[in-house]
Formats: sequence, C-alpha cells, structure tokens
Amino acid sequence: MLAAMPPTPTTPPEPGEAPIRDRGDACPGALRLHAAADGLLARLRLPAGRLTRRQLLLLADAAQDLGDGSVSVTSRGNAELRGLRDGCGARLAALLADGGLLPSPTHERVRNVVASPAAGLDGLGHADVQLWARALDAALCAEPRAAALSGRFLFVLDDGRGDVAGLGGDVTLIAAPGGETLLTVGSAAFRLPGGTGAEGAPAAVSAALACALAFLDAAEAAGTGAWRPRELPPGNLPDWAGALTRAGITAEPVPLLPSFPATFPATPPPPPGPVGERAVHVLAPLGRLTAGQLRALGEGADEVRLTPWRGAVVVGPGAGRLPALAAHGLVTDPADPRTGVTACTGTPGCAKSLADVRADAALAPGGPLPVHYSGCERRCGHPHGARAEVTALGPDTYLLDGVPVPRTALAEAVAAARTTPMES
Repeated sequence: MLAAMPPTPTTPPEPGEAPIRDRGDACPGALRLHAAADGLLARLRLPAGRLTRRQLLLLADAAQDLGDGSVSVTSRGNAELRGLRDGCGARLAALLADGGLLPSPTHERVRNVVASPAAGLDGLGHADVQLWARALDAALCAEPRAAALSGRFLFVLDDGRGDVAGLGGDVTLIAAPGGETLLTVGSAAFRLPGGTGAEGAPAAVSAALACALAFLDAAEAAGTGAWRPRELPPGNLPDWAGALTRAGITAEPVPLLPSFPATFPATPPPPPGPVGERAVHVLAPLGRLTAGQLRALGEGADEVRLTPWRGAVVVGPGAGRLPALAAHGLVTDPADPRTGVTACTGTPGCAKSLADVRADAALAPGGPLPVHYSGCERRCGHPHGARAEVTALGPDTYLLDGVPVPRTALAEAVAAARTTPMES
C-alpha cells in the first residue's frame, strides 16, 4: 500500500527553457511516506482544509499514537504528520480510510484544493466556494486520468474577496458578481457564466477539471515530465479554449492584463478573531498543532477549516470560544507577536537544514509584515505575498532579505524588517 519515494532528478534547463523532469514528483502523501531526519512524514490532502470534528479527533489520536504528537499545517491548508514510526503505514492508512480522509487511494496526492476559508460565514464574497471545493474533489476522484496529476498541481477557489487568489494556483477560479466566475490557467483567462456544467456540477468546477486534463494532454505531448502548466515548453501549451468548449463550458476569453491582472487585488490574511457570528479564526504557533490543541479546536465545533496561513477557521462556537482556545496556546489576538511568523521544520527534523530555525522563530518580535524562517536556501513552506525572509547560512549566521546577519543580532534586525513596507 505504501510506495517508496525515489529521488526526483531533473535535467537542468538552459536559461529560458522549460525543465525536463526524468521522473514523477516525489511529493509525500498519506500512502507515500517520506523518510525525514525525525522519522516518517505523511502529508494529508484536505480539500479546502475541511475537517469534521470526528476527523479532527482522529488526527489528534494518530499524531499522539503514531507520530510526534503534533500536526503541521502547510501553506496549502493541508496537514502533515511527522515523526511516524517505521511500520505504521498500514495502520495509518486504515485510520484515515475509516475517517473518510482517504476517499481514493489512487488520487490522494492530487486533491490539492485551496478555497477561501471564510466563504459562506461572514457575508463577504460572491459564492460559497467551500461547496465548489467538495464538488471539485468528487470530480477529481471520479476521473481516472486525474490521478496522473503531479502532487504539486494546485486548484485555487476564491470567493471574490481576494484572500487566496494570489497563492499561485495552476487553475484559479474567482467568483464574480452575478454568478459569473473568472478562470485563470497558464497565461490565459476566461469569464465563465453561472449554472452547471455537463455533469451537473457548477460550471466553474467542470471548467477546472477540463483544464487539468488539457494540461495532462499537453504534458504528455511535450514529453518533458512537466508537473505544472508553467513548466510546459512554449510549443506545447494546451488549447484551453478548445478544452472548455469540448467540456460543454461557455467561456469568454478575457485579457489577463490589465482588466484581470495576474496580481489579483488581494486582501491580507484575516486576523485572528471572530469570523461572522458563528466562527472564529485562530493561528497555530509556527504552524504546529498539538494533539491537545486539535481536540480543543474540535470541542463544540461543526467543522474546522485549516487555512493557507497555518491556522484554522472553527465553525460553530462563535467568539465566545476564543478565551478557551487562547488558554490552549493558540493565537487568537492580532496583537500577538506570533501572528505572521512561520518557519520550516529546521533541525533536527530536516537533514538539509543548517540551523534550528524554529527556536529562533519562536523569539521573533512582532510587526505588521509577515516573516518566514528557512533552514536552507530551498525555503520550504514559505508563504506567498510580502514578507521578511530569514534564511540560515549556518547555525550562527542568517540572511535577512539577502543581507547577512549574525544570530546574536537577528531579533533586532527582524524587528526592523517587519516594520518596513515591502513589495509582494
């Protein structure tokens, strides 16, 4: 049931050329575990970050019984279990399947769907894209060819508020007034009408799947092993419009610029606190949730939505739950200096890391600008948008936005950087 994860060599491209990938991507999954320095790692795709209370408690038990006692929230709102013991794969797979977290063993790594976490809760936005996410997940799992998508291929569903539109989706849907949807894929953009597609799903969902399959056709024809549309050679770009037409989708091409800029007018991540009248948004310190914190999130909740900002929107309890969640160590106040601070795994969990960046990130001073700490130049898990970037050169030296800084002066330098406006 488990697959080994071989290295993923890539033939380096010439400047301006598309990469040539000699093997499929080695992204970990729920069944394809990755051997890290701190044990095995499983990555669970959670479309729109959605978890029922039962699933949340199941993850807490899995983290406590099989792993290091915590769950990491990724920049796509997925969940990672770390420190898993050798030989636990079959038990983990059975637990996930029993909890409805493994609807398709063949498609589990391609269910990468990010959706506006507050959709349908606060009266903002033009459509409840959380419902779109469920329909898209079902369509993906029902389409055999979709299993060939890379584990890095990303669908982004924005309800029109602009909170997730800039997350670098390969297929991005943005709800617009009047039931319309703006679709961007590759360097193309289309306006889609409301209504349903050929299979009864929202037209936007049918369009997203059609574009994903068109990418697979183009990638196969190119023969370069492309994982994402941006990696396709210029001579092998998909016929997006033709794919939409063949799927029965009415699509009007629109200019990507200037009427629909690639940098869609984005709103910043919502601050910790109430979301409408029946939900709250909290952040996980440095993106980690302990088993106890997972159980606290689930107490009295209708559902929980993990977010790309390494937090959770808890649906059901309302603002009255914030003090209890704060008592469990979650970030509930925008003034908390931990707001906007993220970090990769660092040492000792990652063999490639050059420093214990999480220890230094825990000391980060507050400020309006987000900051991300990376243990090496790969900068794993970095957020999108404007941020201060801290990268380890060794255990005692960092780069802060490209400038070397000794560890002894890092906190002061980060404090200054987090108050300096930056371009995204």
